[in-house]
Amino acid sequence: MSVTTTAGGSPATTRPGGPNPRLPGWPAAAGILAGAVADALFGDPRRGHPVALFGRAAHAAAGRAYADSRLRGAAYAVGCVLGATVPALAAERLTRGRPLLRAAATAGVAWTVTGARSLIFESERIATCLDLGDLDGARARLPNLCGRDPGRLGESELARAVVESVAENTSDAIVAPLLWGALAGMPGMTGYRAVNTLDAMVGYRSAKWARFGWGAARLDDVANWAPARVTALLTAACAPVVGGNPVAAWRAMRRDGARHPSPNAGRCEAAFAGALGVRLGGTNSYEGATERRPELGDGRAPGSADIRRAARLCRAVTIAATGAAAAAAALAGARRKGGR
Repeated sequence: MSVTTTAGGSPATTRPGGPNPRLPGWPAAAGILAGAVADALFGDPRRGHPVALFGRAAHAAAGRAYADSRLRGAAYAVGCVLGATVPALAAERLTRGRPLLRAAATAGVAWTVTGARSLIFESERIATCLDLGDLDGARARLPNLCGRDPGRLGESELARAVVESVAENTSDAIVAPLLWGALAGMPGMTGYRAVNTLDAMVGYRSAKWARFGWGAARLDDVANWAPARVTALLTAACAPVVGGNPVAAWRAMRRDGARHPSPNAGRCEAAFAGALGVRLGGTNSYEGATERRPELGDGRAPGSADIRRAARLCRAVTIAATGAAAAAAALAGARRKGGR
């Protein structure tokens, strides 16, 4: 047992292996870093992925709770999010005062809720199909990235769909969970991932889900407001990695981002368009419903090479976001310690 001295001169004890009073936020910071590294090395677990298990449970619950009602849908969304957040709150409580265990638990959650490796892998697989002229193979793989109907898409439209998906999911699957982890620990990460998963499941603007999915879609809009803008900022900063211009990326985001029907995805897609020097946007089809989206950026139409550039840009943003989230977690821990 070690002995320290309080401000009044009286001795105070700290347990060996207890949290370092000068670095109270290090377990969360270390966990975020370790989780991001685990995702980069191993990707998503092939079986028993917690997000997939949550999705199956939420799907079953939606079948029982469904009604063409905003109120019913909002109650469903809140219940599902609570179901994902409560276990993380318990983990936070159980690891209090146990920094190594807290770091390990945070790493496990961060690995579970981030998806950079899978996003990059799937996008590059489609790029390879396009390089080989295998449009059927590219169409078959597109549903792994987005819900767009791929049946009639040509090479340029497939490339556009992939670049747009990489841009949006750089925020949704990487920056947002890391940012929420820095701000709110394990409950922040699991709660965010639950919200984002529900939006993907029931947040579509189809006739069936328009009212029931309204609550999940609005929760997702709120949860992603700040992460989307952080993603756009990091995209602009990282633009030189793919030969882009940070100023062009920022201008495209400021000029075109708000034109997108989503209050968040448009910022990410416009920033990617400016960084890559391509033009995104156009007509999209989802489950038979057609949307005409405004153009983002003023470059050429994207091709398979731009998918690979988008993947490199995603990697760069992931590294920057991981470092920023770890630093923010350490700072948040220090502030909480100082406020006691």
